[in-house]
Amino acid sequence: MKFTIVFAGLLGAFLTPAFADYNINVSDEDNSGGSGQQSVSINNEHNVANVDNNNGWGSWNSLWDYETGFAVTRLFHKKVCIVHKMNKEVMPSLQALDALVKEKKGKGPGGPPPKGLMYSISHNKVNDLDKFGKSIVTMCRGVPTYMAEEIQGASLILYSEKCFITNILWILNISFCGETVEY
Repeated sequence: MKFTIVFAGLLGAFLTPAFADYNINVSDEDNSGGSGQQSVSINNEHNVANVDNNNGWGSWNSLWDYETGFAVTRLFHKKVCIVHKMNKEVMPSLQALDALVKEKKGKGPGGPPPKGLMYSISHNKVNDLDKFGKSIVTMCRGVPTYMAEEIQGASLILYSEKCFITNILWILNISFCGETVEY
């Protein structure tokens, strides 16, 4: 009986980290307009990563659903959600994101420049969120939601529309461009 209890305890101790949700917080004191904070929550059980950027008026939340292959970013000041297909060649896997976030924790910018993605936002609202998965439905229910398509080889310098840029822990910059994000 004692062996069974000890075995169950050890098994629980070793398996818990594999299924756990956890948060990693990174402060960004160099953020324009004062200070900001990003936290990354990784849920291995549901294959979802959540990036929460708290920076006053420019706050946003991004959810990457590795099960469905879609990601969504909610811009709080615009009260909109922007859904896009995940580019798995540029966006890190869930395991790689986990390792990169732990590596960057407390260090701030440094190392190689972040990768970048640029998206053009459709003018048409998304009517059916169900096709993007339960996590995205939960995040954007009741919020105007737009689809964004990746613009291959685009440069912010040459792009004429307004863009909102999400910098994810100095790992990845995602630019959302179009009328929906104009201030």
